Amino acid sequence: MQRWRQHFLILIMSCCLTLALHACRSSDPLSSRVEPPPAPLVQQPADSGLPAETQAILDSAGTDSVYNPPRGDVRFVVVSDLNGVYGSVDYDPEVDRAIALLPFWQPDMVLCSGDMVAGQSPTLTEPQLQAMWQAFDAHVAAPLRAEKLPYGFTIGNHDASSALGVTGGFLFERERRVATDYWADPAHDPGVEFADRFEFPFYYTFTHDDVFFLAWDGSSHHIPDDKLAWVEQALESPAAQSAKLRVLLGHLPLYAISVGRDSPGEVMENADKLQAMLERHRVHTYISGHHHTYYPAHKGALQLLHMGILGSGPRPFIDSALAPRKTLTVLDIRYDTPDLTTYTTYDMQTLQPIEMAELPRFMAGHNGLLLRRDVMMDELTAAEKSVCIDRLGTERCWA
Repeated sequence: MQRWRQHFLILIMSCCLTLALHACRSSDPLSSRVEPPPAPLVQQPADSGLPAETQAILDSAGTDSVYNPPRGDVRFVVVSDLNGVYGSVDYDPEVDRAIALLPFWQPDMVLCSGDMVAGQSPTLTEPQLQAMWQAFDAHVAAPLRAEKLPYGFTIGNHDASSALGVTGGFLFERERRVATDYWADPAHDPGVEFADRFEFPFYYTFTHDDVFFLAWDGSSHHIPDDKLAWVEQALESPAAQSAKLRVLLGHLPLYAISVGRDSPGEVMENADKLQAMLERHRVHTYISGHHHTYYPAHKGALQLLHMGILGSGPRPFIDSALAPRKTLTVLDIRYDTPDLTTYTTYDMQTLQPIEMAELPRFMAGHNGLLLRRDVMMDELTAAEKSVCIDRLGTERCWA
């Protein structure tokens, strides 16, 4: 009986304590709030965190979303041929669009395969040349510096052509001097990690992450023997050989791919010898411009990224009815994959990616055969091989 009374007492005290706690909580305005019912599932516009100008361009693309590829270990945005007509200080809308979209892709660096200004005319005065570089700075270089984005580039024929006159001097010596002065100004530091400034901005090397870059003066078809000796020495340097990837930047490509540029002087001379040299030094990719059309190719073990154009004058492919397009390429590097590099290339008017299968399977220009990056020689049909053999002969039809 005594034990039962103790239990009963404890029960009464517990009830009183519970009521007291409830009364305290009821008097607390915070604890008396009732959890609201779940909100209806209405899609709210998300804050993308992108600059308004960038978001406006993405919204104007007219699609549900603009594709942003999976990011690699390192990401570069690659552009080329930004210039307009001779002497122009204006840029086509695609150039400004590309710069505005950089926050969307968030590259580690921007690369350019030449033709940043609109020179290569003997009638241009020094003030006009300086004005062109000032315009380039306003549209491209200054925004990159503001974003602390390094800019690796090569000189193009419209920047400072290395074409020679009959006396052996540079035909466009004044343009080369003005270009040199622009890049020598500390205010225009491209922000790259130089390995060897050698004859910057025409010949130099730099590194980023585990990638070694060499820029040579492909602003004309000829590279002097002493400069080629430096190229080979640079590619065998400790900085080059310790890198996981070696990339060459030059304006003229090794082999022809576009209408109007399928002739000597529009490609590097002795292309087969240069290809063999680059392959010997284990250069992975040669990035070029000048032919104004995007084509990812390979020749032997050397990858060839032919950049499309952002400025005036896109060109059609040899032997193709495809319409010319202005393009930009996002290049992702993944060190643990066999191919190492992945290209995502956009039509800069629609912002839609260009599928590799849309592009010609091979190119048979005047100086050699190229295969699209994903095509092997033994995959060409008999009809495809005959196109090359009829045009170039059996010995030149190798890839």
